[in-house]
Amino acid sequence: MTTALLPASITDATNTRILSVSEDQLQGFQRYPFDEVARRSGVPVAVVVERVRAMVEAGTIRRVRQTLMATNLASGALVAWQVPESRLESAFDFMVREDPFSGHVVIRTADPATAGATYRLWTTVKVPQGYSVERHAEALARETGAMSFRIMPARRLFALGVGHTRRRELEPGSKSDSPADVKDTEIVELDALEWRVVTALKRELLPAEIVPEVWAARAAEAGLTLEEFCTVAERLDARGVLGRFSTFLEHVKPLADGQRVTLYNALFHWAVPPGREIETGREVGRFDIITHAYWREGGPEFRDVNIMAVCHGMEKERVLAHKLAIDAHLRSAGIPVAYTNVFWGGRSEIKPSEISPLIYREWCLSKGLDPAAMLVAPFNGS
Repeated sequence: MTTALLPASITDATNTRILSVSEDQLQGFQRYPFDEVARRSGVPVAVVVERVRAMVEAGTIRRVRQTLMATNLASGALVAWQVPESRLESAFDFMVREDPFSGHVVIRTADPATAGATYRLWTTVKVPQGYSVERHAEALARETGAMSFRIMPARRLFALGVGHTRRRELEPGSKSDSPADVKDTEIVELDALEWRVVTALKRELLPAEIVPEVWAARAAEAGLTLEEFCTVAERLDARGVLGRFSTFLEHVKPLADGQRVTLYNALFHWAVPPGREIETGREVGRFDIITHAYWREGGPEFRDVNIMAVCHGMEKERVLAHKLAIDAHLRSAGIPVAYTNVFWGGRSEIKPSEISPLIYREWCLSKGLDPAAMLVAPFNGS
């Protein structure tokens, strides 16, 4: 059967079984990721492959790729931008189209009376090792007309995995039996061979590459045998460099059939006492609805919030019910919250952040910037 004749809807029963696994359940490196999806979903691997390919071709799945723990490979941060309202849309477009180092780009709103409500544009920014996030942000501010910005690196991670299909019917308060694990954000240095493998691994799969022996072509691209390629990938996985193998749904825009994967995207903020960030992050991260949870320092612009988390849902009231359940849990755990808020997502675009030093140098030159001046310790000519 050609893929054009196969069901590509997220509500198709077989597709739902596949997506419930393939979105965010395959952690680390998998030699045979589609076999693993088949094993966990109970769907034959041949069907898994043809359905994933059909959903990619229909635009239901926007990309299939091996993710990286980019926080361990490149300097990065969440950045909130204060941009004149008249330039907000053009600034959004610039970040999406002209900065390959900006990943998530979201226009957010909050109650106008709350701290930070004038910071409407939010992006994730990553620059290759050795380069400065601060200098990159300064360059972006000049290009977009941003009046100010707040850089918020992740100091620890507690949840990272967007699985909308399995989260659609979660009841508020649903959580794991134990607190979330803590993930470090220290930079890991790679050798030339490891970078070759990472470069081949991370690029999204074309429809023709969605096959059971998914890594054979990428191994050849890297100039390695399949066994050599997988051995290096497994070593990288053991070092905490790789994230998950994932099928990413188009969850921002309507699908080709008009369905929406999710309607509401909320960024939750909590300010807790210094010294209790890890404890709080682990408690927030244990809630099943949470796709991202971090320790980030919001600073005075955001009333010193230090725990942030992301939640998606189809109904605004239900998203708020999930937050209320988390708030109640924090109170029951004896964690005082000095301040909390919700920033709602509007227009948004999501793309992988580039981390190649070569591409970064090329980008700098295209914008009239001296790459050496963008280094953490700029070259002084001596």
